[in-house]
Amino acid sequence: MARPKKRFQQLIEEIDRTPWGPAEQALISEAVTLAIEIGDDRLEYEARMRQTASANMNGATDVMLNSFAWCLARHDADPQRFPADLDNGSADLMWQFKWMAASLRSSPAFSQEQIAAVLDDMEAHYLKAGLGVSGVLTARFEDAWDAGRMSEAEALRVQLEATPRDEHSHCDACGRSQFAGFFAETERDADAIRLVEEMIEGGFSCGEEPEHALSRVLLPYLRAGRGDDAKTAHLRSYRLAQDNRDNLQIVANNIVFCAVTGNEARALSLVERHLSWLAHDGLNVDAHFAALAAFALALDSVVAAGHGETPVRGAEASVLTPFFGAHEGAWSAAELAAAAWAAAERIGSDFDRRDGTDGHSSRLTAMRALGDVRYDVPIRSDAFVAPSAAAVPADAEAWYERAMNLGQYGAEQESLAAMPRALEIEDDGKRAQLLSLQIGMLVGLDRADETELLRTERIALLRATGKEAQADLEERLGLATFGVETPENAAALDRELEGADALPAWSRGDVAFSRASLHLRGDDPDTALELLEKSARAFAEAGDPRLVNTTTLLAVSALLHKGETDAATALLDRLLAQDDVSDGHRAHAMETRARIHGGNGSFVAGATDADEACRILAGLGATRALAGAHLLAAALWEDADEPEKAVSRYRLMSRLISQDGGDVTGANFRLARAMLKAGDAEEAAELFGEVLKLEEQAEVPAGSRGMTVSLLARSLSAAGEFGQAVGAYGYAAQLFGEAEEHADHAMSLAAQAKILARFDEQDDAIELLERAAEIVRRADDALGALTEVLHDLGQVYGTRQDERAFALFDEVAALAKEHEADWLLSDVTDSRGRALAELDRVDEAVSAVLTAADGFAGLGDLGSAGGSELFAARLFAGKDRAADAVPIYRNALEHGADAPQLRQVAALELGDVLERLGRHDDAAEVRALIES
Repeated sequence: MARPKKRFQQLIEEIDRTPWGPAEQALISEAVTLAIEIGDDRLEYEARMRQTASANMNGATDVMLNSFAWCLARHDADPQRFPADLDNGSADLMWQFKWMAASLRSSPAFSQEQIAAVLDDMEAHYLKAGLGVSGVLTARFEDAWDAGRMSEAEALRVQLEATPRDEHSHCDACGRSQFAGFFAETERDADAIRLVEEMIEGGFSCGEEPEHALSRVLLPYLRAGRGDDAKTAHLRSYRLAQDNRDNLQIVANNIVFCAVTGNEARALSLVERHLSWLAHDGLNVDAHFAALAAFALALDSVVAAGHGETPVRGAEASVLTPFFGAHEGAWSAAELAAAAWAAAERIGSDFDRRDGTDGHSSRLTAMRALGDVRYDVPIRSDAFVAPSAAAVPADAEAWYERAMNLGQYGAEQESLAAMPRALEIEDDGKRAQLLSLQIGMLVGLDRADETELLRTERIALLRATGKEAQADLEERLGLATFGVETPENAAALDRELEGADALPAWSRGDVAFSRASLHLRGDDPDTALELLEKSARAFAEAGDPRLVNTTTLLAVSALLHKGETDAATALLDRLLAQDDVSDGHRAHAMETRARIHGGNGSFVAGATDADEACRILAGLGATRALAGAHLLAAALWEDADEPEKAVSRYRLMSRLISQDGGDVTGANFRLARAMLKAGDAEEAAELFGEVLKLEEQAEVPAGSRGMTVSLLARSLSAAGEFGQAVGAYGYAAQLFGEAEEHADHAMSLAAQAKILARFDEQDDAIELLERAAEIVRRADDALGALTEVLHDLGQVYGTRQDERAFALFDEVAALAKEHEADWLLSDVTDSRGRALAELDRVDEAVSAVLTAADGFAGLGDLGSAGGSELFAARLFAGKDRAADAVPIYRNALEHGADAPQLRQVAALELGDVLERLGRHDDAAEVRALIES
């Protein structure tokens, strides 16, 4: 049996280094099975003790209860062979005892007598083992609080606070979180907030902390008028909790926050995302109660916002039938709200009957009351799409107009969708136009095989309306006039052009337009433009302004093909100034001009045009096309350095794509990036995290995922979550390394190092920067990355008085001179001066930083110039060279005219220096600048 026992030991070692989750659970199951096969209950005890802890962390309550009962029976029978504590973290039977009463309490299937018996048994075991009573009091407090025996709970809380802590007390994070939750429920908001902020400031964490604690103070923050703090807490709490199904109550608290802060769309999104969690742990009914009440409140807020008919995705799943009952088709928000309230009331009644209190009904009453509470704390990552301005066409005539406009814009799919209703029109001439449009779009979509019957019908309608020549032409040419590109079609069109004088004007225009289209596709824009001019004249002669405008737009494409953007813009300007331009053509022209403006760097003008195209398309009901137009508008506003405007448009684009069942990964990446630029770092971090999940599911290449992770890291850093940012930059570096993208790999390591250096982890920072410097030298054409990494490493060396700094500064300076990067040259010169100061080479240091200041000032960067001068002045002042410092301070004051903080610091320090020199009047005059 030696081999199985060796395998068992390997499993135990692997379990102990594997994070909680499915992989760890699978290893434990294997270990339990192997111990049973071996027939060694001591080994089985080791495996099941770990199984109890794992099940507690992963929400497998039934497994936890069974595993604990098995272990407790073995321990009671032979405590020597089966010790309570295996010296392995949570593999401690007395610690696990605390989970048992809570687990029984979480389901009304267990009686109050059973819960009391477990609590008494726990206390007996603690006393027998000579343990402190803190753990027992904690369990009794939790029992009283959850049952709604609030006076008893308060007395136990006071007793617990007065009881010395011991090794079986809750940890600092869990203890603070638990009391914060109790204070929040009893509306002692200041106490709740104080405990959680102490916890965050102290860096306390545990299995579900700080996310649980943060969720518990969301309402206290709101009631205290601290909406920004509430928003930050919500975003961090949800980001940390969203991937563990055992965190259902934490998610419920966050959904309540969304419901009462005007974030109804986000509330609905979270409800949809976490509905399935109700089916995760059948014994954690208390979590079901909390979640159902939160879902109901959230869905009520959706109804109140005017979106009660919105379908709730995923609610129809069969695993949710025990909660909501049977339902045909999708649940609307209004329907599901009612079903969720009913389910919560049913569960709450079961608990109150079991407990003999009104604890759960009181909580439900309080939850309902929140439906009348509103706080304005907007979160912009989710939003309902504004209803389209398009009214549903009232008749076939209106459907005809819609189909034609959509086709003229280029929205083939949406135009084809409108076609059946449009073709109900009785006017044969208009039906012929619709069929022409339909045939052309099907050809463009490589569906020419679907056009035969349509062509036959169109030719018949042409003859019925007296257009015999056009009917004969289309019979002769087949699909040549509809864009099918073959040598035979080109030759046939050329033959028709030779005898075009015999054709009616409209047909001449049609042949010229069709042949021009083929020339343009064949990379002959000059010939295309000549034919388009003939076509436009012929259509004008025929009195068809619609096709004149179509021809103009194709001419614009030909001009752009030639690179003649000014001529194309002028043609578009003339077209848009006309009164006879349809909405479809106008939207197409606006979008084209927006792209031209963007290419020319006129981003605001381009974004304005794109916005107008969006407005028109919304009026046409062009949902799919509208997503693309919003993408263009958002990208242009982003390029215009207007990230706030970009955010709203990217958000609409994302929602439109989502509603159409499309892949939102790219859209949400752009939205998150714009949010980061707009200063919404917490929201950006959450969204980048979601994008990363989608990319990992889709097995996106490592380099692309690395870019997402690096932006996630930037967002976390900007949000002040530096610990997570360090980890994210490390992951980004790993991904860029896999992709052999050396510059990005090095930059990720450098960013990681900067955070570590900020927290005085200098040795680790230097190690990372040295690796980055080695890697970045492998990158081709990565001057920016090379100089930044070498400069950063030189600066860190400089702070450590390491002479290697100067060789790096020399290399960066040489590169800056070679590439005429004057600002970089000044910056690295400033760094050289600061490194010299660390070595107490004062005169050299001052010379270097003043040279840098002159460089900055010459480039117009007076703030940086003043910063360098302030450093130089301080060096002299610190070396009892006050007289030398005075003129430098004055220069810093002058350069700090537009930098109030720099100016005030320089004035304050200069005043002190002048006082030391006995120049009291001058000192007073300088200090007066601080007040001004």
